[in-house]
Amino acid sequence: MKNNDVKFTLPMLAEPRTVRLRFRKVDNLQYISHLDLQRTFNRVLVRAGLPLWYTKGFNPHIKMVFGMPLPVGSESECEMLDIRIEREMSEAEIKERLNRELTDELLVLDVYVPSEKFTAIAYAEYEYTIVTTGADAALAEQVEKALVGGNLTVTKKSKSGEKEISLSEYIHSAEVTFDAGVIAIRAKLSAAEGKYISPEALITALRRETGILTGDPTSEHYRILRCRALLADAQTEFR
Repeated sequence: MKNNDVKFTLPMLAEPRTVRLRFRKVDNLQYISHLDLQRTFNRVLVRAGLPLWYTKGFNPHIKMVFGMPLPVGSESECEMLDIRIEREMSEAEIKERLNRELTDELLVLDVYVPSEKFTAIAYAEYEYTIVTTGADAALAEQVEKALVGGNLTVTKKSKSGEKEISLSEYIHSAEVTFDAGVIAIRAKLSAAEGKYISPEALITALRRETGILTGDPTSEHYRILRCRALLADAQTEFR
């Protein structure tokens, strides 16, 4: 029996149920746009044979609500997508069916009934790994001072135009280490609605302030990985 046939044998729910998917988007898939991601999931959800709820009206479509935006070039282990189902299906089966259609670079890590709305997200935790000319313990210390006690600024774009903002207002905490030629940063950045800051802004500001990543582009590189979404206490993981 095909996936699309199985779902119609399942009992109907009294009301459509919202289900949250937590998935990774890493390696080469860091370069696909959010629009491409939407299109990919639209196809994957259909191929997986899930009992999806569709919007009503002239042009019915799958109801999909994504969490925090992820800029192209950044990776993540905590991307989230809410969908709605109209027939009974376990979270374990939803995960299994989806991962049959996906790869290790775009993989569903967890499926559950959400306890919070996306508007409850206050911070996002990121891991940065930076390989740059002249990297040593002293440069790592300079980077940490710039993040923790400095006055980093960055240009932020909005609908009303561009303005220079203080990055310190968006950094909850930052720790910097140096090992084997690599500068590593673990930072919690503001991700609240109306106060979201792109993780790339931190790199932009540090490049200007400390000179990192201004050498030979063929030998320098960095990686941004989003690890967790956090509530207002900056400790509790968003679910």
